[in-house]
Amino acid sequence: MSPHDTGTDTAPTTAVTAPTAPRSAAAPQELLAQVWESVMAFDEAATVGTLLRALDAGTPAEDLLLDVIAAVQGRVGREWAANRITVAQEHAATAINDRAVAAVALHPSARTEPTRGRVTVACVDGEWHALPARLLAEVLRIRGWHVDYLGAQVPAPHLVAHLHRTGPDAVALSGSLATRLPAAHATITACQAVGTPVIAGGAAFGPEGRYARLLGADAWAPDARAAADELACGPLPRPRPGHQAVDDLPHLDDQEYTLVARSRPRLVRTVLRQLENSHPAMRSYTDVQRERTAEDLSHIVEFLAAALYTGDEDVFCGFLRWTAGVLDARGVATASLLPALEFLERELQDFPRTTATLRAGAAALTRTLLTAAGTAE
Repeated sequence: MSPHDTGTDTAPTTAVTAPTAPRSAAAPQELLAQVWESVMAFDEAATVGTLLRALDAGTPAEDLLLDVIAAVQGRVGREWAANRITVAQEHAATAINDRAVAAVALHPSARTEPTRGRVTVACVDGEWHALPARLLAEVLRIRGWHVDYLGAQVPAPHLVAHLHRTGPDAVALSGSLATRLPAAHATITACQAVGTPVIAGGAAFGPEGRYARLLGADAWAPDARAAADELACGPLPRPRPGHQAVDDLPHLDDQEYTLVARSRPRLVRTVLRQLENSHPAMRSYTDVQRERTAEDLSHIVEFLAAALYTGDEDVFCGFLRWTAGVLDARGVATASLLPALEFLERELQDFPRTTATLRAGAAALTRTLLTAAGTAE
């Protein structure tokens, strides 16, 4: 479970002639259509060519990064979730988009001398979705910041060591998956302990940045433009001294998060065995099918643990609703998730917050099923 028309770009090349007035930039929707077609045709040259011609015609590099490349990548994710493209297509498209970002960033119109302060941009440890952070890094460079882009899954100790060496004005921390929130919390606290404020962004931090605030981030932004605007407004507030991660989440004293997170391998094995006993058809699964089922169960426990960490059942319920949509698009019975939740509840019946979260998830999933059934009728 993870978050993704063919054709070729046919925009004409421009002959070398005497200087003329700049061509007008293509409308965003036209650019989007051209880039989408070339990306899904796996035509990197056509994708980059379209973007470079738009830059030459006067389209701002920031607009291309955020209104075209980022928009195309967002559609890639939605198309994968709807089962209209494969995992391989998603990976290929993401790779092309990443190289397209580099091409735009190297264009003369995107090169800006640093006139502002210094910002470190990094992904949360364990977070492989690096393109949002890369886009932010390039937008900040365009706006005149000295940027250290550290890429995907940066462990907190390595990030802090970098802060000691470079002394940036702020850290921009990116996370896409809610399961990385515990790691994000540790990173935020570690950065603040050395006096560096943190601005957080990405889907992991929830609607309106609710989890960024919960975890003590000094600022939050919904997208790269907003993050750049926030940093341009002036220095972020300096972190309060002596702050500890436990200060933000007193409910963790009950140890439920820790116990569930540490028990994930055992829980997956136990629930998988119980599912096989209660559903004999599963015994004929191939090794690949068993592996995929175990992965699905592991994700369920991971999101359960994230909900326990934040104290917010919506983390778990939202994941189950999203998973239901993904499974439905692939013709897999979403109702098959309910027995897994029931078996997990049995295993974790001594943990009150955990059982309440599992019941909330089962109720949310049931409502989703009923709504889908009503729509089908």
